[in-house]
Amino acid sequence: MNTENKFKLIFNSLSCNEAFARSVIGVFALQLNPTLSQLTDIKTAVSEAVTNCIVHGYPNSIGEITLEGIINDDTLHINIFDSGVGIENIDKATEPFYTTKGEEERSGMGFTIMKTFMDDIKIESSLNNGTKIYMTKKIN
Repeated sequence: MNTENKFKLIFNSLSCNEAFARSVIGVFALQLNPTLSQLTDIKTAVSEAVTNCIVHGYPNSIGEITLEGIINDDTLHINIFDSGVGIENIDKATEPFYTTKGEEERSGMGFTIMKTFMDDIKIESSLNNGTKIYMTKKIN
């Protein structure tokens, strides 16, 4: 039996909403009965993606971030979108330790953490049109 459940949440790019997004995805993922380790991985990946939207997508303004969660059978799909400044070079941005905010003590590990903790990640971005991050995690 193919089961699907989904949600869509839009929130402001305020740092306090990073924890909100993390909590929402954690509660949503519980219906797949993940291990504590899997749940932590999911929440951490979402935290990194949302933080990137806040810090890099909207560096000098408040914008909207969209978080979508979709469950198909035993797989969690997470989509995170912003309409911010975009990423000039995705290959460069996904290199470990690369950051455009070195003066703010950023580690440049956000995309590396997302790739490590999720089964699949895809990034689409264009300058001045925002960034879309698609992540999946299969829960056995």
